[in-house]
Amino acid sequence: MKISLLKNPHTYSGYFYYIRGAWNAIPDVNTLIDTGTNDFVLSAISDINSGVGKRKLDLVILTHEHFDHAGGLKYVVEQYNPEVLAFKKLPYVTTTTKDGMRVKIGDEMAEIMHTPGHSHDSICIYTLDSKNLFVGDLAYNIKTPGGSYSKEFVEVLERLCALEINTLYSGHDDPVSENVLELLQLSYQNVIKSKILN
Repeated sequence: MKISLLKNPHTYSGYFYYIRGAWNAIPDVNTLIDTGTNDFVLSAISDINSGVGKRKLDLVILTHEHFDHAGGLKYVVEQYNPEVLAFKKLPYVTTTTKDGMRVKIGDEMAEIMHTPGHSHDSICIYTLDSKNLFVGDLAYNIKTPGGSYSKEFVEVLERLCALEINTLYSGHDDPVSENVLELLQLSYQNVIKSKILN
């Protein structure tokens, strides 16, 4: 699996990730996780080698509907007409996801995890072989107790703490590939010391 982290230097936008198989083989599924705010995504992926005889883009997965992650979707659909997955039925979405759903991205299978907290439709994408976790805007680095959190969010952190994760890819921060589990466990401990809302 090859992962390109892309970001728009000109306007506020979430990171988006262009994923291909390790060898750009014909069966690989060229995938975008999120699209950023606007049509910058088209130029961002245009020069990346997507494989001889392959479509530039087969699949888009939205981590959630906020404009800085999904604003570029219409441009991507107009240019490439990919399948589009999201937890919520939005314009241009072809398939709504369910928790536990599996989908091929690049050259391996990934699991969709419904992870409400930042928004009700937030999902994470977990690659089963390389053990990468794409979290969108999930709050994964909670440094101190305080504030309030939903019971749902506590359950999300519990679930993520049970995963083996090599690299965590965020919607706005640099990837984390060291001490990922310790980071999530610390966040969990700080959350359960805070106010939990039913």
